[in-house]
Amino acid sequence: MILAEEKYILDNKEIVLRSARPDEAQMLLDYLKTVTGETRFLMSEPDEIKYTQKEEEEFIRKHNEAKDGLLALAFVDGEYAGNCSFESNAGSRRIRHRAGIGIALFQKYTGFGLGRLIMKRILTEIEKAGFEQAELTVVGGNHRAYHLYESLGFKECGRIPKANKYDDGTYAEDILMVLQF
Repeated sequence: MILAEEKYILDNKEIVLRSARPDEAQMLLDYLKTVTGETRFLMSEPDEIKYTQKEEEEFIRKHNEAKDGLLALAFVDGEYAGNCSFESNAGSRRIRHRAGIGIALFQKYTGFGLGRLIMKRILTEIEKAGFEQAELTVVGGNHRAYHLYESLGFKECGRIPKANKYDDGTYAEDILMVLQF
């Protein structure tokens, strides 16, 4: 699915949302390596990002060609800030009504409404695509993200204790959230 370029003004900053392009694969890989090191709330460590540029190009192409998925990039005043994506929980007919969401922003672009803007835009596309519910996971302790999702209508539907084990031996739970359309 392609999201044509859209422009917004948010907190006196120009925001551009649009689909990723295959020639941005290396930028996205570099972003993943940085953003996973900025917070404990993402699903991997920077040294675990092992995708090749060719694999990332294929990931972008797959989302751009999908009828049931989207990878949307966010730019703030011309600088790449992060992305939000959704994919169908494709497989059996029993779960095709569900879409899974992922979002991550560079830390310097959090706290002024960009996450809310891109999430609302993604939710619109999920609903337009005919999904009946959107699902995501928030890592325990990520209070800002939890409250954002809750304010958008997501409801907590379960917790997985010790879902994330960090290199220092500590753990964090996963909180499962769902929004029904």
